[in-house]
Amino acid sequence: MAKLNYKAIYDARPLGVGRMTILGLQHLFAMFGATVLVPVITGLSVSSTLLFAGIGTLIFHLCTKGKVPAFLGSSFAFLGGYAAVTQMGLAKGLALSESLPYACIGVFCAGLMYFVLSGLFAAFGTRKVMRFFPPVVTGPIIIAIGLILSGSAIQNCSQNWPIALVAIAVIVIANIWGKGMVKIVPILLGVLASYIVAIVFGKVDFSTVRDAAWIGLPFKWEDTAIAVFKSPDWGLIVASIIAILPISLATMVEHIGDMCAISSTTDRNYLEDPGLHRTLMGDGLATAIASLFGAPANTTYGENTGVLNITRVFDPRVIRLAAIFSILLAFCPKFAALIGAMPAATIGGVSLILYGMISAVGVRNIVENRVDFTRSRNVIIAALILVLAVGIKYGANDAVRIGFTSLSGLAVAAVVGILFNIILPGNDYHFDGEEDKKAQ
Repeated sequence: MAKLNYKAIYDARPLGVGRMTILGLQHLFAMFGATVLVPVITGLSVSSTLLFAGIGTLIFHLCTKGKVPAFLGSSFAFLGGYAAVTQMGLAKGLALSESLPYACIGVFCAGLMYFVLSGLFAAFGTRKVMRFFPPVVTGPIIIAIGLILSGSAIQNCSQNWPIALVAIAVIVIANIWGKGMVKIVPILLGVLASYIVAIVFGKVDFSTVRDAAWIGLPFKWEDTAIAVFKSPDWGLIVASIIAILPISLATMVEHIGDMCAISSTTDRNYLEDPGLHRTLMGDGLATAIASLFGAPANTTYGENTGVLNITRVFDPRVIRLAAIFSILLAFCPKFAALIGAMPAATIGGVSLILYGMISAVGVRNIVENRVDFTRSRNVIIAALILVLAVGIKYGANDAVRIGFTSLSGLAVAAVVGILFNIILPGNDYHFDGEEDKKAQ
């Protein structure tokens, strides 16, 4: 994977404060819908979610020397874990708000697991460890991520297809025929155009915006994981860790897939520089800190990778600006309510393109690494990953129950893909990051 001199590119195309601000807002809009959906589903605080999405992103950039243009938002992979722990809490007579902090303890431990894999990369080197995560595994996982998310995009679009189509049409027109600034902010333009059309036709409810305060604290102390230890139920704590910890195995593989996707999008090898040990450490640390304060687990966001793919602006400073906006919004319930009032169809129209971009990046990852699908082992591995990930997601139960925990289709697919890559003969993949580095 060839490296580019991004400093030269940035110097040649200075963005300026105005363009940086608009691009940062675009990344904010791209992540907002999915990020706030997790706390809506689980019952966690929306404001704390926004706060620690921003803080988590800045932590990630600090750990990765500010080189990787990735935004960290709420992870959907842990939804089954939250549900399992809250059900156990309800069975013990605890309210939902009392059970969620116990689930956050489990997520905190899952975040610490990232440091284990990060240590393996640091100790043995990227080249040796990446033999377990070749493109025949990571490529189909990236494709599956987009396909799994596509269902929610279609569901949101179906709320009002005309509004969704406005967003899609504006994004396509701005990206293909737009000039100058219009060409690099198609997502933001699509959101604004669709939102305005929805307002004109009376499809937006502003009651929550009127009722929301201008300034407020993002979280309450009693909702944090730390508050549990005033009067802990140790049995529930242990059960939470057992239920949620295995999920980290899937999210770590998903992280590697995301890093491959961002590397492929930007034509820069982030797996080698700053290295997967740093990106994993940043993701895990962001998740651990967020969970302590009652926010969902973080993950590198495919939606923002889709934005990178469309705009071709890869400056990490734009992502950090979006993170700052997210932190500021956490302290402004009214503005958060304004964004939250955005029609589901608008989010769906934007997501339809962004999720498709994620799968397209997965295909690109496979093509660029010349995965040989005339070999039966590669066909079997890719087939199992895709069918398990999509099939379980849209099957009757949406997940596979194993003991105390419930694993998503992506989790099962990731584990099966890695195992079959190890077991089946003919694994001749050699990660070439070190050769690329020497060639520089």
